[in-house]
Amino acid sequence: MKHLSQLSVFFPAYNEEANITTTVLNALKVLPRVADKYEVIVVNDGSTDATAPLIQQLTQTHRQVKLITHPYNLGYGAALKTGLTSARYDWICFTDSDGQFHFDEIYKFLPYTDTHDLIIGFRQQRTDNPIRRFLARLLRLWDTLLFGLNLHDVDCGFKLFKKKVVDTIGPLVTQSAITETEFMVKATRAKFKIKEVGV
Repeated sequence: MKHLSQLSVFFPAYNEEANITTTVLNALKVLPRVADKYEVIVVNDGSTDATAPLIQQLTQTHRQVKLITHPYNLGYGAALKTGLTSARYDWICFTDSDGQFHFDEIYKFLPYTDTHDLIIGFRQQRTDNPIRRFLARLLRLWDTLLFGLNLHDVDCGFKLFKKKVVDTIGPLVTQSAITETEFMVKATRAKFKIKEVGV
């Protein structure tokens, strides 16, 4: 199996006390088989529940786990930007903290790390309500018409990419759900090679 030398993983989190411990521990089970050196960052976006204390507990027993906390809720885009700028290693992965993706699906991404700069997931079976699925289709149309961005699922919260992508495209300016679109548009315009993988 393909192995990475270094990998930063981060989880944007807001009021995820019911899921965050399991999500992080599941990643920690997989990561030794994925990378020689790794870190797990939880970006706590001003949670008002026990998300931060739970991660603080994990930092006591798992030296690879780090907690970064926003003083108040700034939104998903802001949490993404904090994770991107805090990640130290050559490869970066982020995924949602609610556990909707099994972290071991990262194995599907690894075969493409020699040939691509970004390996991004797309949801094969969306379980969102009909309104969210309709909005997702509108977003894809919007991205194609306005930006020439023809991706299956631009806002899928499971992506693996080289740190040099982040360093090259510069700071992101949006601070909302559209931040993932901004990231992918800039990566595409910078001519980075992208592979889509179903998750």
